[in-house]
Amino acid sequence: MTSYLGAVDQGTTSTRFIIFNKDGGIVAVSRMEHDQICEKPGWVAHDPAQIRDNTVAVIARALEKAGLTGRDLAAVGVTNQRETVTAWDRHTGKPLYHAIVWQCARSDEICRNLDAVHGRDCFRQQTGLPTATYFSGPKIKWMMDHVPAVRQAVDNGTALFGTMDTWVIWNLTGGPGKGTHVTDVTNASRTLLMNLNTLDWDPDILNTLGIPRDSLPAIVPSSDPAALGKTHAAGPLGEGVTVGGALGDQQAALFGHTCFAPGEAKNTYGTGCFLLFNTGHDITVSNHGLLTTLGYQIQGEKPVYALEGSIAYAGALVQWVRDNLGLIASAPEIEDLAGTVEDNGDVYCVPAFSGLFAPYWRSDARGVITGLTQFATKGHIARAVLEASAYQTRDIVEAISKDLGRDMNLKTLKVDGGMVENPTLMQFQADILNVDVIRPRVTETTALGAAYAAGLAVGFWPDTDSLKKNWQAHTTWYPDMDDTRRAQLYGSWQKAVKKSLGWC
Repeated sequence: MTSYLGAVDQGTTSTRFIIFNKDGGIVAVSRMEHDQICEKPGWVAHDPAQIRDNTVAVIARALEKAGLTGRDLAAVGVTNQRETVTAWDRHTGKPLYHAIVWQCARSDEICRNLDAVHGRDCFRQQTGLPTATYFSGPKIKWMMDHVPAVRQAVDNGTALFGTMDTWVIWNLTGGPGKGTHVTDVTNASRTLLMNLNTLDWDPDILNTLGIPRDSLPAIVPSSDPAALGKTHAAGPLGEGVTVGGALGDQQAALFGHTCFAPGEAKNTYGTGCFLLFNTGHDITVSNHGLLTTLGYQIQGEKPVYALEGSIAYAGALVQWVRDNLGLIASAPEIEDLAGTVEDNGDVYCVPAFSGLFAPYWRSDARGVITGLTQFATKGHIARAVLEASAYQTRDIVEAISKDLGRDMNLKTLKVDGGMVENPTLMQFQADILNVDVIRPRVTETTALGAAYAAGLAVGFWPDTDSLKKNWQAHTTWYPDMDDTRRAQLYGSWQKAVKKSLGWC
C-alpha cells in the first residue's frame, strides 16, 4: 500500500494541497490565494475558474515538493468552504457566474420574503436550519432570479449547481462528460435544501425555491470508496486516484480532532469561528439559535449529527484591524498589541459587519466598539478584538447547554485554526468558558480530517479507533478566573451585543 494521503483544502481565502503520512504528519504543503470580489456592501464572491486552476497548481506543487506523484497517494480527500455555491454548464464546464460566498448577504430579500410568507423557521424541521443568507439554497435562487446566463441554462437543462466540494471533485474526476457530480452529506446539510431524516434533497423546499432537482449533485457519505469517483489522466494526480473523502471544512475539523463520541466538541478559529458539538445519531433541533447539521457519515454506517454555532468574523476581524484601521502591520502583531494592557479596559467589540450569526441570527445587527473612555488605548481595542471570538463562543456554549441540558455540558474544547497561535485568546477562552482548551500537535485539522475520511474509505486506517491513537495534544490552557469576574465580563459583553442590534 502507498504511504501517503492527499487533501485539497478549498478555503475562503486560499486553496491548499497537503500531503500526510500514516502518522498524520505533514509531508508537503502548497497554497495559493484567490481574489475576493466585493461589488457592493455585503456582497462577497469568488471566481470558480481561478479556484479550479489554483487547485491544479497547488496539487502539482505539493507533489513536486515531496518528490511524489499521484501514484504514491492511497487516496485524496476534499474539504471546502461551506455554503459557498457556484453554477456551471454541464457540457462546457464553464462557470455561469461568480461563486457566491457563505459570507455574502445578497440573498437577504429572498430570505425576508420566505420569512414573511412561510415563517422564519419554515424549513427548520426538515433541515435543522433557519432561513438565512448564510445558506446555499437562497444563493442559488438569487442566481436564477438575477443572472440571465444561469436562468437560461436552467431552462435548457444544462445548469449544474454545487458547493465548492462538488466543483472541485467534478473537475478532478474529469469535468464535462466524465466528472462525478456529487456532494457529501455534511455540505448538503448546509444548503437549506437537504432533509436531515432522508439525507436527500427535500422536494417541497425545492419546489418552494424553484430549484430543479436534476441540476443538483447526488448526496453521498463523507467517507466512501466508490461514490466520489477517481481522478482522470489529464489532471494533476493522474489517472485513477480514489477521491475517498469529502466534508465541509468545519465537519472535517471535527473529524480531524477525532471527536467521534457524543459530547465531544471542537472550535475552529479561522476567517470565521465555528463550534461543532457531536450529538451522536440523534437529530437535535435547536430552540436556542444553533444549527442542526450532519457531523459526518462513514459509508455503511448511520450518520452522526451535531449542533453548530457559526460566527461570521474571527480572523477576518483581525484582518479588518490590520487593513481598515491600520493598527497593526501584520495579523500576528495583534497578540503583542493586546499584551500592552492587562485587560480590556471595559472595551468590547461586536463584529457584526454583516449581521450576527449564531445564536442571534440578526441581519439587522452592525459592528460596534463600545465602552470607550479617554482611558482606552489601541491596546484595549486589540484585546477586545481577540476577546470577541471567545465571548461569541461562550454564547454558543450557553445555547448548547440550554438545548441539551447540563448532563451534556461541554467538558473540554479542542481548537484549531490560525488564531490558536494567540495564547492571549486561548487563555481567555478557557477562562470565560471555565473549561480546558486543547490544541493538537497537528493544527491543520481541517485538511487532516479530509485525509482521515479518504484513508478510512480505502483501508489506509482500519477504523476510527486507529485515528484516535494518532491524535495528540500540543498545548492545554486551563481556566484561571474566578466566577465573579467571569460573570461580570460576560454580562458586559451581553450589553454590548444589545447595542449592535436594530441598525437596519
